[in-house]
Amino acid sequence: MRLTTPTTAGSRDQHAGSVPVAVARGLAALAGVLAAAVTLGVAHLVAALVAPEGTPLIAVGEAFIDLTPAWLKDAAIAVFGTADKVALLVGMALVVAALAALAGVLARRRWGLGATLVMALAAVGGLAAMSRGDAGALAPVPSIVGGAAGLVALRSLLRRIPDPPAAPVPAETAAVDLRPLPPPGALARRSFLTAALVAAGMAAVSTAGGRLLGQVVRTADAARAALRLPRPARAAPPLPAGVEAGAPGVVPFVTPSSDFYRIDTALLVPQVDPGTWELRVHGLVEQDVTLTFAELMGSDLVEAWVTLACVSNPVGGDLVGNAKWLGYPTRELLARARPRPEADMVLSTSADGFTASTPLAVLTDSRDALLAVGMNDEPLPLAHGFPVRMVVPGLYGYVSATKWVVDLEVTRFADRRAYWTDRGWSAEGPIKTASRIEVPRPGTPLRAGPVVVAGTAWAQHRGITGVEVRVDDGAWEPAALAAEASVDTWRQWSYRWDASSGDHRLTVRATDGTDRVQTAERASPAPDGASGWHAVDVTVE
Repeated sequence: MRLTTPTTAGSRDQHAGSVPVAVARGLAALAGVLAAAVTLGVAHLVAALVAPEGTPLIAVGEAFIDLTPAWLKDAAIAVFGTADKVALLVGMALVVAALAALAGVLARRRWGLGATLVMALAAVGGLAAMSRGDAGALAPVPSIVGGAAGLVALRSLLRRIPDPPAAPVPAETAAVDLRPLPPPGALARRSFLTAALVAAGMAAVSTAGGRLLGQVVRTADAARAALRLPRPARAAPPLPAGVEAGAPGVVPFVTPSSDFYRIDTALLVPQVDPGTWELRVHGLVEQDVTLTFAELMGSDLVEAWVTLACVSNPVGGDLVGNAKWLGYPTRELLARARPRPEADMVLSTSADGFTASTPLAVLTDSRDALLAVGMNDEPLPLAHGFPVRMVVPGLYGYVSATKWVVDLEVTRFADRRAYWTDRGWSAEGPIKTASRIEVPRPGTPLRAGPVVVAGTAWAQHRGITGVEVRVDDGAWEPAALAAEASVDTWRQWSYRWDASSGDHRLTVRATDGTDRVQTAERASPAPDGASGWHAVDVTVE
């Protein structure tokens, strides 16, 4: 230490290691953000080692999804579509960054306040991880370890921020100053910059390490890559000629698996090892049944073309897709369990805790309700339910299409409620007759003369028997229907319009196999699916 006896404030260089107040506050906020990055990176690494379901950001996001009211979920899907999960993660990252910056500023003024906020955020992550349906005993560990690492990083960074200039000390009150001289300003800033780079590097390396380690331990990925689907006992019939309308711009009849919509509550795709997968059938049954993946693959599997639709799909929306599925009929499995007469519902449960309520009658009639293992001639993609998911024609996915399914409880609607019915949605969810115009697109400039109007209609398990198009307020005109693959798939259509100059509105409606015309009554997706006619506005030059 250096002994000085100042007679004025200027006898000691009070500004040598200082920065303006605003700069110091900004550095503290940056320290908080970097500490948060260290927290999340270390937590991600630890989660990959001991508890993948315990990744804090994912756990909090999934808890947020569970607590979000239905109207807000609908709004998010309407705005972001299948990118809703990305939007949620980006939004959460911004919120975490803002709170972390606040923690840094508070901790610089009063360490206890900032540290408390950091520990509170870690506690939220740990509690959210513990609340998940697939949570193990180690689920909170990543948040605890990550929070501790974040505190250390925050403390280290804050100690390297130079102090703002001190107020002048009157000569008559000056005393012997035994404090060490502060480092020169440039040296102090360099010390903080070095520590910041170390923290950022630690966050990046731990995040990358967690991601790499997660890929190494993902047995589901390796199992899917090695899986060879068996030949079906009953193959799907070949698609008939003319199943597509042949109009440029209309979606393909078969939706590629990579383009198939995905709407579910899982931010982190569950990693289910088919080697340990089991499906338990229990409840109001004469005999409990447990099915292993090997037994499922050795059963008489069937193929079927089935169109799936999300209940959140708005009028004219794209949350619908058609694929060829390979699976075991649910009626065969349930026949082994022998449901009791009072049962009327099957509560299916996913590996991540999601539940769906499906009418028992739908799972035991002649339709191709499947425990699917294949999609478009390949094993199910992980994001679409590998190793096993449910596919049920005629019902919206929220009551039937459980991915990563591990449990079937035969019960009654009066006794059990599912994830979405607990949130105010209809319990049974039959699909409504729907149609949409895919070409021309809204606002598309057109030339006067022949114009092809075309799109798709669906009414799963009833089929589409007619589609009509109306120009402005004119008469309804029949459209030409493409060939039908089955009553469980969508059907394409086209209409030749002799377009005249001006602004026009094109409207479509469909008729299903029960001779019921699609309703004009407009309804939002909640609580049992959207309804109304789809219309597009175009300009003809």
